[in-house]
Amino acid sequence: MAAMVVGTEETRLIVLRGNSASGKSSIAEGLRDRFGRGLALVGQDNLRRIVLRERDRPGAANIGLIELTARYALEAGFHVVVEGLLYADHYGEMLARLRADHRGPTHGYYLHVPFEQTLARHATKPIADEVSEPQLRDWYRELDLLPGGVETVIGPDSTLTDTVDRVMRETGLAELPPRDR
Repeated sequence: MAAMVVGTEETRLIVLRGNSASGKSSIAEGLRDRFGRGLALVGQDNLRRIVLRERDRPGAANIGLIELTARYALEAGFHVVVEGLLYADHYGEMLARLRADHRGPTHGYYLHVPFEQTLARHATKPIADEVSEPQLRDWYRELDLLPGGVETVIGPDSTLTDTVDRVMRETGLAELPPRDR
């Protein structure tokens, strides 16, 4: 995708990455609940598994769809949360383009949860019967950080409320009004 500056100086782009069951979707939903209208959620699982029904692999169509969706929402004046496993080797270039092209502040967070805690959290999810421990182990990547130190690592001791509070504060969303439409 060619470079195209998107968003405004006021729009926020937030990227939440981490292994399965690290809390990405819950945090994204918590941010939207707290902020209100005007915050778009761009979920990798929704676009990859539901919309396209494709496997996660390098060069897959969902990578471009995530980028296009985030760009569209930013250009329409929405704050955007992109969330998912978003492996660095599959999604890193796309995320770097978004970061470079976004006019406003961009914040990246990596949710680090050790594998044993991932297993325990996964057992409480609706898809627990569909995804086995060997599959989770295969998907798990220890601290799969993007290059350049562009992410803040949040550990397993940070509660959902604490993490939502932190992201709201650090991104400046806590100081911004929701959209009225």
